Amino acid sequence: MDVREALYTTRAMRRVTSEPIPVDVQARIMDAAVRAPSGGNTQNWRFLLVDDPGVKARIAPLYQQAISGLWSSYYKDRIDAANATPELEESKSMLRVQRSAQWLADNFEAVPVWLFGFSQHDGSGSSIYPALWNAMLAARAEGVGTSLTQALVFFNDQVLEILGVPGDEGWLMAGAVSMGYPTGRWGVAARQPAHEVTFRNQWGDDPGFRDPEPLWP
Repeated sequence: MDVREALYTTRAMRRVTSEPIPVDVQARIMDAAVRAPSGGNTQNWRFLLVDDPGVKARIAPLYQQAISGLWSSYYKDRIDAANATPELEESKSMLRVQRSAQWLADNFEAVPVWLFGFSQHDGSGSSIYPALWNAMLAARAEGVGTSLTQALVFFNDQVLEILGVPGDEGWLMAGAVSMGYPTGRWGVAARQPAHEVTFRNQWGDDPGFRDPEPLWP
């Protein structure tokens, strides 16, 4: 797959089938993950693949509770505004995201594989997130849909206990990536044009380019 196709079409694909992901596909995804940049080449990361139904069943209620909490707190104003003006495009977009995220919560156990990423004594995420993104790009090349979520950090201690993560070695859960074959179609995600969110040299200064439409394909 062309690298730009992967970059432009690797978006959150939360709705997936229950079809298992072959181990050799998972191996290629993880081999790409560990090739990511690592600060000082310390490689102070660990990855945990979860496909055991029993383990997923124990984590699922925590994830569902976390998502419910987000709807009633962090995202409440945006969701209320979207429901008040459902005809607006931004409202439609917000409500689509909510439905998609809720589907993932409701079907946590049906997701074939969850990839958990951990960094040791490093809360910045400067190394672990490039590795998780590498995994997501590699998954895209394999036709596997992914979505990164940090919702479970609200129940960090409980999740670490369920997963058997040592509590005295400084491991921090950076997030979890759902992995499965998507039910939807790949496509370029709609975003604000880069020139609207990019400056040059000084905050607010024109970046020197203006491209209202995606530059790929």
